[in-house]
Amino acid sequence: MTELNRRKFLTYVGTGVTALTVASTGLGALTPKVEAKGKEAANELFGFNKKVSGLNFKPIAPTSKDDVVLPQGYKYDVVAAYGDVINAKGDTFGFNNDFTLYFPINNSNTRGLLWVNHEYSSDLFVHGARGADGKYTPSQIEKMLYNQGGSIIEVYRDGKEGTWKMDTSSKYARRITGLTPFSLTGPARGSKTVNSATDVQGTFANCSGGMTLWNTVLSAEENFEYTAKDAGLNDTHYGWIIEVDPFDPNFKVRKHTALGRFNHENAAMGLTNDGRVVVYMGDDKKDACVYKFISKNKYVASRGKANSDLLEEGTLYVANMGKGTWVPLTVETVRKAATDKKNNAALEKFQTQADVVVFCHEAALLVGGTPTDRPEDVEISPFDKTVFIAHTNNDSHGNFHGHITRFIEAKSDLGSLTFDFEIFAAGGKQSGFSAPDNLTFDSYGNLWTVTDMSSSKLNQGIYTHFANNGMFVIPTMGKDAGEAYQFASAPIEAELTGPSFTPDETTLFLAVQHPGEESENLNNLTSKWPHRKGDTMPRPGVVAITGFKK
Repeated sequence: MTELNRRKFLTYVGTGVTALTVASTGLGALTPKVEAKGKEAANELFGFNKKVSGLNFKPIAPTSKDDVVLPQGYKYDVVAAYGDVINAKGDTFGFNNDFTLYFPINNSNTRGLLWVNHEYSSDLFVHGARGADGKYTPSQIEKMLYNQGGSIIEVYRDGKEGTWKMDTSSKYARRITGLTPFSLTGPARGSKTVNSATDVQGTFANCSGGMTLWNTVLSAEENFEYTAKDAGLNDTHYGWIIEVDPFDPNFKVRKHTALGRFNHENAAMGLTNDGRVVVYMGDDKKDACVYKFISKNKYVASRGKANSDLLEEGTLYVANMGKGTWVPLTVETVRKAATDKKNNAALEKFQTQADVVVFCHEAALLVGGTPTDRPEDVEISPFDKTVFIAHTNNDSHGNFHGHITRFIEAKSDLGSLTFDFEIFAAGGKQSGFSAPDNLTFDSYGNLWTVTDMSSSKLNQGIYTHFANNGMFVIPTMGKDAGEAYQFASAPIEAELTGPSFTPDETTLFLAVQHPGEESENLNNLTSKWPHRKGDTMPRPGVVAITGFKK
């Protein structure tokens, strides 16, 4: 059988299919590899005569064990957990880690930088409760802001022990927090809508993210309203997609306002057939929309990180699923819709493009964007350029278990303004999973998804069947397409987030977020993961899973 290695895979799909997806998510090693030569190979990859059969692990059963449970033959190492020192300066790993992304150092699969998002803080475990006046003290706010944002850590696999560890002597390791100065780019920069700001304080509520074609991180600010209010910050400065270069502290960290302001889950980047950059995004709240941004200018690889300016000018679109069209979110389109609907309040509100991107959700509904069931992670298939969207759930619509939607862009062009779609997989007892959240692909046509059932509902009522949150592998090709197989289970009241592979597929990084979240106090802990000797506090952390075969 011919091995479909990463180099051949990228050659087959070519520049028309986003190589970025493969580069950023890594390549998994769970199914027999696609056997194909020449034209047959290209045909299989593009949807003809596809064949993927079997999985090389025995799926686990749902469990409520307070541990990361894996199939036989796999193990995990805790690489970093809340409070761990990450560098010589004494910076510490933040709280409630989410998205992870591995960047090889010198093309190594055993040493690299790991970007990790930190989504939100905790009264019980981090900064303490509000005072009698209902407010946090300045020191509490500072601690809250510090423990959100992102961590850049250096990780390596010890050759003797085969164990993944953190290198705290790293020259790269640092924190990006709610205290870090950021620059605004795009139409909202300096506008009245953001109080004339060109630079803002910090990033927080960082959920998932993505990788650029020029090797930087895109991180998504999601439920920013809470921290902004508690910290007394202008909330129009948050809810953006941020960009960071993990290798270069001199790269000015920035927020790209052209991509819109809403409850961002992630950012998946690809290329149109004519070479422009596309970014797909979900808005993680009930009755919210799916978006994509298309740059005005084309990507030029030789420009390197200067390509970042492609995210400053272009057109933002919202999906109208009833018509299968991408509707432009320009001030002209929004004002026309307001005029047609005789909506004088909207005409008053939306006078510039800055107004449109800052109040993006409202503008999207005005022009006909389809409200959906919490569109979280969006990922581009590196095999056929279809776009997968995790709609986590929406109990107000009776959609308690969510589903995964697949967009098929016209002519397989990410730049198309028309599409069709299907429900690729539906959560529920019949499928074995509920509330799909983060997604990633491997090179075997498998879609990996983690689940996000509310910690307050786990192991109760209609969620009893699923036990703890978990991770599932769903083939997208062959006879098992759409079938979910459980690969991992999370500790008590935790969710697994941010899956990312090393390029050679031998390690999977995974975040364990909010274990023991329902604990009433430090004397009544519901979880004690990661079960460190002498430490009973549940700590969010990142694990490295090994056992994959080359």
